[in-house]
Amino acid sequence: MATTSKNDRADGVEFTYEDDLVTARDAESGVAASGESKPVALSRLADALTLHTGGGEPIDDEEAFFEEIGVDPDEIEDAGEPPWE
Repeated sequence: MATTSKNDRADGVEFTYEDDLVTARDAESGVAASGESKPVALSRLADALTLHTGGGEPIDDEEAFFEEIGVDPDEIEDAGEPPWE
């Protein structure tokens, strides 16, 4: 069973706890990230927010990037468009 803690403000972070997973969601942007603990979820949320707002480095060569992180592009399935688009 999942539980959620949030505030009534339009800013801040909402946490959802489910089994061994904590999800941190930025109330203003809706960006979310999860991890095995609150600090991990917050760290990942910070990274996700940086990317969401245009930070980070562009990926020029997708295939080289996948190889660098150990992902075989042939094993990635196209799930189609996200349900929110």
